Amino acid sequence: MSTATLPAGTILQDRFKIIALIGQGGMGAVYKAADTHLTGRMCAIKEILPSLISHEDDLEAYQQQFYQEASILAQLDHPNLPKVSDYFSENGREYLVMDYVPGRDLKEIIDEAKRRGEFLPEDQVLDWTRQLCDALSYLHSRTPPVLHRDIKPSNIKLTPSGHIKLVDFGLVKLLLTDDARTVTVMQGRGTVQYTPLEQYGGDTGHTDARSDLYALGATLYHLLTLQPPTDARQRFLQPGSLPPPRTINPAISISTERAIMAALAMHPDDRPPSAEDFSDLLFNPGEIVTPGGVYLPEEPGWREAISANGLLLALALFLLLLSLGVSLGAPLL
Repeated sequence: MSTATLPAGTILQDRFKIIALIGQGGMGAVYKAADTHLTGRMCAIKEILPSLISHEDDLEAYQQQFYQEASILAQLDHPNLPKVSDYFSENGREYLVMDYVPGRDLKEIIDEAKRRGEFLPEDQVLDWTRQLCDALSYLHSRTPPVLHRDIKPSNIKLTPSGHIKLVDFGLVKLLLTDDARTVTVMQGRGTVQYTPLEQYGGDTGHTDARSDLYALGATLYHLLTLQPPTDARQRFLQPGSLPPPRTINPAISISTERAIMAALAMHPDDRPPSAEDFSDLLFNPGEIVTPGGVYLPEEPGWREAISANGLLLALALFLLLLSLGVSLGAPLL
C-alpha cells in the first residue's frame, strides 16, 4: 500500500478537493480541502494509513474500530472542538472530515514569543486554558468517555476571533463505561514532552482523564516558560529534573505554578482527578484538590509565607530582641 501523500487537486468521494497538505505523521496526514458540494466550505481531512496491518482479519477489525470511533466523534458538539461531519474509506485508507479551523497554533505563538524574548501574559494563557478545560470536561463526560491523548501546543489553534480549538483527534481513545476493555483506533503514544508515563504502555497501560490533564499541564508549562517540560521518562530516571515554572519565569503566580505541578505529577493519583478539579485549582487559588476530589483550605508553605511577609517578620524579630533587652537590662548596642 502506498504511503505517499495526496497531491493537490485530488478528489475524494467525488466531493472533497485536496487544496494542500497541512501536516503529516507516522499514521497518516491532514489536508485542507474544499467541499465541492457546498461552495466556500473548507474542510480538514484526516487520513489514516493502516499500513502496519498485514492480515485481512486485522484490517477488518481495524476498520470496524475506526467506524465506531468516527461515529462517536461525529456526535461531539462543543465550541472548542472542530465538528466531525463525515468519515469514509477510499483506496485502502480511512478518512475523517472535520471543520477547517483557521488561525495559528499555540506552538507558532510560543515560537514568536521566544523570538521577541518575551513571556506570554499569564492572564491570556489562563483564558486559553479555561477554554481547554471546558473542552476536556465535555470530552471526558461523554458515554463512553473520550480521551484525546495528544494535547500539545501544535494541536491547539487560536482562531482570529480569539477562540481556542483543540484539533487533531489522531490519538483519541474511547473508554467503555465498565472499563473492562478499551477500544482504540489510530494508535499512538503522544508527543514525548507532553506524555505521562502510563501512556507509554499503549493499550496495555491504564490511561484515563488524568492522562489528558498531564498533557494539559505540560502544555501550560510550555506556554508560560516558553520551553517544554522535562519528559516523564527522564523524570522517572532522574527525580527532581523538572524545574518549577517560577524558576524560569518568576512572573508566574504561585497558585498557577502549584496547579501546573499538580497536573504534572508522575503518578495519576497525585493529579487533579478531573478537568473541573484542575480548573478549580487554577482559578480558585484559595482551595486545593486532593486525589479523592475533596476540597480543603489551602495552607501556604513556609517559604511562600516568608517571601510574602519578610518585612513584617524582620520587624517582629527586632521588637522581640528589643523587649528581651529591656527586660534583661542589657544594652542593645
